[in-house]
Amino acid sequence: MSSTLEYWLSGPVPNVPALLQPAAHALLQSVREVKEYLAEFPEEQLWGKAYGRASVGFHLRHMTGVLDRLLTYAKQEPLTEEQFQFLKNEGNGEGAPTSEQLISALEDKVNEALAYFKTIPENTLTDERFVGRKKLPTTLIGLLFHAAEHSQRHVGQLLVTVSVVKGQ
Repeated sequence: MSSTLEYWLSGPVPNVPALLQPAAHALLQSVREVKEYLAEFPEEQLWGKAYGRASVGFHLRHMTGVLDRLLTYAKQEPLTEEQFQFLKNEGNGEGAPTSEQLISALEDKVNEALAYFKTIPENTLTDERFVGRKKLPTTLIGLLFHAAEHSQRHVGQLLVTVSVVKGQ
C-alpha cells in the first residue's frame, strides 16, 4: 500500500469485520502519522511541556495506555494493578522510554487491537459493556470506536506539540 494514501482509502483490513473497518483504519493511521511526525524529533524534547501543555512523550504513552484499558473493558475484564500503575505514570518522563520505544509500544498495542477485532463476531458489536469503577454503560462498538477516535485526537495534539517544539 502506498504510504501517501490514508488507510481508509486503501481498502479493508483483512479479516476485520466491516463495521470495525473505520476503527482499524484510524488506529493504523495513528501509528503512521506518529512515525511521520516524530521523524527527526529531538529526543531531549520528548518530555518537554511546550507552553505548559502535555508533552509528546505523554501523548505517545497515553495513546497506548488508553487503547490497552479500553481493550480490557471490551473483553469484560477488570483493569490490573499494572494498568493502574501505567496510568499513574503516563506523564512521567523520569527514566521513561525513548520515542522509538514508545512508538514501538503503540504499534504493538494497535496490532493487538487489530488481532482482537478479527475475533469479534459482528452480531456482538452492540452488546453492552461497562467502563471504569463506576461501570458506565456503553457498547462493544462504542468502546472500540472511542479507542480509535481518542488515538486520532491525541495524534492531532502531538502534531501541534511537535510543531511548536521544533519551531515549525
